[in-house]
Amino acid sequence: MSQVIKIKKGLNINLLGEAEKIIKKADQAEYYAVKPTDFKGIRPKLVVKVGDKVKAGSPLFFDKLQPEILFVSPVSGEITAINRGERRVIQEVIIHSDEKIDYHEFKVSDPKTLTRDEIILILLESGMWPLLRQRPYSVIANPKDTPKSIFISAFDTAPLAPDMDFVVSDDTAMFQKGIDVLSKLTTGTIHLNLNADYPVAEAYNQAKGVLKNYFTGPHPTGNVGVQINKIDPINKGDIIWYTYPQEVIAIGRLFEKGIYDVTKTVAITGSEIIHPKYLKIINGASIKSLLKENVKSGNNRFISGNVLTGTKISNEGFISFYDNQITVIPEGKYFEFFGWALPGIQKYSASRTFLSWLMPGKKYTLDTNLHGGHRAFVMTNEYDKVFPMDIYPVHLIKAILAEDIELMEKLGIYEVDEEDFALCEFVCTSKIDVQSIIRKGLDLTRVEMS
Repeated sequence: MSQVIKIKKGLNINLLGEAEKIIKKADQAEYYAVKPTDFKGIRPKLVVKVGDKVKAGSPLFFDKLQPEILFVSPVSGEITAINRGERRVIQEVIIHSDEKIDYHEFKVSDPKTLTRDEIILILLESGMWPLLRQRPYSVIANPKDTPKSIFISAFDTAPLAPDMDFVVSDDTAMFQKGIDVLSKLTTGTIHLNLNADYPVAEAYNQAKGVLKNYFTGPHPTGNVGVQINKIDPINKGDIIWYTYPQEVIAIGRLFEKGIYDVTKTVAITGSEIIHPKYLKIINGASIKSLLKENVKSGNNRFISGNVLTGTKISNEGFISFYDNQITVIPEGKYFEFFGWALPGIQKYSASRTFLSWLMPGKKYTLDTNLHGGHRAFVMTNEYDKVFPMDIYPVHLIKAILAEDIELMEKLGIYEVDEEDFALCEFVCTSKIDVQSIIRKGLDLTRVEMS
């Protein structure tokens, strides 16, 4: 066994609503959507219009900045809506699904017999390329680049996150085929990062052509940014690509079957879910059918993803492209008089504000209430307690606010993503929108360096 990397800084948030470890196949949803907003840094250009018929794997739009990168339909059917937001920015391309999915067929080949350029072309034409992302900037990888290494984070430590060892237990062959594809894309190492606290899945145990690294510690140990920081830090000019187990399996299926099959398992979680469970779905599905008769009545927040980094959606919204989890928690639109001054036995606190800290194993129902308003940036060491990377988080945030590119580079902007600062935002005394600040810094640096 490789050396175990121990992460000491961080925070596990114990919430009610963990999914029971039984996977059920969900009924096919009536509607699916691909959302350009899921892909950071792209400028979408539509190639379809309302009323067009598409197959699974048919292009819906491409990136104006990199026209070779296509975004395709997950199912066959008819384009029923193209929803736009402010300034006519495309928000969703919605497809009414056929009862039986008709797939566009792509070249089926053994990746071991193909060149790097041939593999890249297949991934681009099939719409699988967006599954590969890069650091710095946490955007879709540039097919013209060669990364110094590829990282696969094989576990997730976010609140109520799905158990990825359990999820991939039946996909050993496709996982290995996906690894074979990735091995042609870099001359460096493929790092498969595993949880040292539990026995790992056979798909990971049997994986060949990877370097297995083991981690232990609280959230955000499962974040790929933390893992890169501890194993292969990024310097100016370096490029690292990253992806996740179910995405590797989808790539493997493409080269095995020749179709764009983005079936994946998601965890239906949260305190307001009656029966938290795992469902096998097609990516982009409407959550309406997935949550049917399984949500408690009340004013609820529906989240694609986890409570720290997920996206708010409606109860008829669509799961986002990269998410493996749907979370439902109560909304927090209420005022609590002197809430901070009460004993708070039933209240969660990251500090020792409430007596609940005496029960570290207790699970909580948390809502969306900020418990306070936005205020001046108070200097505390709360960020440092939950931020395990070798970076000064407060100094980096202030450099971004000052738009000081040179200082941002020195303070590690190339290594981070919004998700790495999610816990900083959670514990922030000043209620600062830390994640949006980090994204602003990444976008600003990317523009300046392009």
